[in-house]
Amino acid sequence: MKLINIGFGNLISAERIISIVSPESAPIKRMIQDVREKGLLIDASFGRSTKSVIVMDSGNVVLSALPPETLAVRFAEKTEQGEGNENE
Repeated sequence: MKLINIGFGNLISAERIISIVSPESAPIKRMIQDVREKGLLIDASFGRSTKSVIVMDSGNVVLSALPPETLAVRFAEKTEQGEGNENE
């Protein structure tokens, strides 16, 4: 399992990520509210402003204080590391 640091020592499974998006649009804000009401929201921003919203295949949504670009670079690094190591 490959883990990605989403800030402040929090890690999530790279294989479970569906998308990493900005929280600025109205549809994303509605999605966050809907998931919060269902109890599937994980706020990993530690009280800081939310810069990215990570949608997981489990239905959970994770809020992070790191921008989507930073998380995308970390995701790409983990993906590249794992391509040659299928037997781990």
